[in-house]
Amino acid sequence: MLQKLHIAHYALISKLDIDFHTGFSVITGETGAGKSIVLGALGLLLGQRADAKSIRTGAAKCVVEGTFDLSHLNLENFFAEADIDFDGSECIIRREITQAGKSRAFINDTPVALAQLKALAPHIIDIHSQHQNLLMGSENFLLDTLDCVADNANLRQDYGTAHAAYAKAKRALQDLREQLEREQTDTDYLRFQLQQIDDAAFTECEQEELEQESEVLSHAEEIKQALYQVQALLSDERNPMTAVLRQATQSLNGIGRVLPDAEALAERLQTVRIEVEDILQETERTLDSVEFDPERLSYVDDRLGTLYDLQKKHRLGSITELLQLADDLRQRLDRIDNSDEHLRRCEEEVKQLHTAMTKAAKALTDSRTAAAAKAEALLTEGVRSLGMPHAQISLRLTPRETPDASGADAAAFLFSANKGVPMQNVASIASGGEIARLMLALKGMVAAHRHLPTIVFDEIDTGVSGTMAEKMASAMRQMAAHCQVLCITHLPQIAALGAEHYCVRKHETPEGTTSLMEHLTEEERVSEIANMLSGETLTEAAIRNAQSLLAGR
Repeated sequence: MLQKLHIAHYALISKLDIDFHTGFSVITGETGAGKSIVLGALGLLLGQRADAKSIRTGAAKCVVEGTFDLSHLNLENFFAEADIDFDGSECIIRREITQAGKSRAFINDTPVALAQLKALAPHIIDIHSQHQNLLMGSENFLLDTLDCVADNANLRQDYGTAHAAYAKAKRALQDLREQLEREQTDTDYLRFQLQQIDDAAFTECEQEELEQESEVLSHAEEIKQALYQVQALLSDERNPMTAVLRQATQSLNGIGRVLPDAEALAERLQTVRIEVEDILQETERTLDSVEFDPERLSYVDDRLGTLYDLQKKHRLGSITELLQLADDLRQRLDRIDNSDEHLRRCEEEVKQLHTAMTKAAKALTDSRTAAAAKAEALLTEGVRSLGMPHAQISLRLTPRETPDASGADAAAFLFSANKGVPMQNVASIASGGEIARLMLALKGMVAAHRHLPTIVFDEIDTGVSGTMAEKMASAMRQMAAHCQVLCITHLPQIAALGAEHYCVRKHETPEGTTSLMEHLTEEERVSEIANMLSGETLTEAAIRNAQSLLAGR
C-alpha cells in the first residue's frame, strides 16, 4: 500500500508531505485545485514519461517520492533479479526531473531504468481514470481480467512460449521457401561460380607461396648476382674469411695459458666461423636453386591472375575467403538439391509446434471459460448491488480465426441493464453511469483475485449521483477489505463514506499559486462536505446534511 507521498516543486505544488492509511480514503477539492497534479506525480512513480514543463517555476528540479508497503506480495524475485536491496516490506520509489529535461529514477536508492519502474508498477498500484472506462470493450482487457480471475498465469506462460516457438518456426519456413524459390532461379549460375573455383583447385596457403615464387622468378638475375657476390666475399681464394677466422681462433688458443680471457674470445670466434661456413653453404645451395625459368614464371603469373580475377569478381580479399565461398556455394546447392527433404523437415517441425500450441491454447481457453462463468456471476451480483437489479452480463468467448499472442480466444462483454432488452456489446449500449458502475464492480472482482495493494479511482462516480453514489461508495468500502482504496470524487455522498478524507486546495502566495493537500479532521470534513453540498455559500442546512452523511458511515 501507499504509505507516504513526498512532492517537491512539481507543477503547482511547492512542497507536499502526506501520509496515507489503509482502507477507503477519499480525496476532494474544487476543479483545478490540483487533484490531477497528485495523480500525475503518482504516474511518475509508475514510470510515466517526464516533462520539464511540469517543474514549478523558479525551481531547478522537481522530486516525487513514494513509500510503499509491499509485504506479502512475494516480489523478492523481482528485486533480486534487478539487484535492488529489499527488506521484504518497505519500498521507496523516487523520480527526479531537471530543467534540462533529464529524468532519474530510483528504487530503494538504486538507480533504475523506467522500464523497471513500469515492470514493478502493476504489482503495487492501479490508477483508474475516466478514460479507462473505454477499456470495457477492449478484448485484451477482458482477456486479462478473465486470466486474473482464472489465476492461470502458468497456463498463459505455457501458451506464450508455445505460440512464440510456433511463430518463429513458421517464419523460418516461409523464409526458407522464399530463399529456395530465389535460389532455384539462380541454380545454373551458382553451379558455374562453384565450377570456376573448383577448377582452379587452389589450396589454403597457395597464394602466399605463388606470390613469393613470382617475386623470386621475376628477380632471378638480381638474386643470383647478389648471391655470387656473397659467395665470392666469403670464399676469396687469396684470403678466405673462414681461413682468417680459423687462424685467429688458433692464435687466441695459443695464448690461453697466459691470458684466460683469450679462451673465451677463441670460443666466440669459433662460433662465428661455424656460422659463416653454414651461411656460405646455404648461399651456394640457394644459388644452385635459383634459375630464370620463363615458363615457370608464366605459369605462376597465370595462376595468380586467375586467383586475383576470382577474388575481384567475388569482392574477396584472400584465398581463405574464396575457399569459404566455395563451401557456402556447395551448401546452397546441396540445400537446393535436397530442398524437398529440407522443406519436409521444417514443415514437420511447424506441424508439431502447431499441435503443441493448439494444446496449450485449449488449456488456456478451458480456464477462461470457467472463469467467465464465475466472473459473470460476480459482476452481475456486483452491479445489481449498485442499482441495476435487472442487469444481465455475458463474457462471451469465441474462437479466433488465427490464434495470436493472447491465445485462441476472441472476447466480448455483452450487457443489458433492463429486463427484456437483449444484451449487446457494452461499449455500444451502456451509459456513462452504467459503465462507471460496471467498471467499479469489475475492479472489485479483480482486486479480490489479484491482491493488488492499492487502487486509485479518479472520478469513477462520473454520471451517477444520490443513492447510486452511496452504493458505489459502499462497494469501494467493501473493496477496501482487500486493498487500500483511494477515490478522487466530487460527490459528497462518496466523500462522507471514506474512512479518511484528504482535501486539495489552491492558495495564493507572494510567490504564486500553490496547491496543498491536507488530511482533514472530523470537524474539517463537515465543512468540506457541506461546501460540496451547497457551493461557496455555506448554509446551516448544508452543515446538518453533511453531519447526517458522516453519521451514516
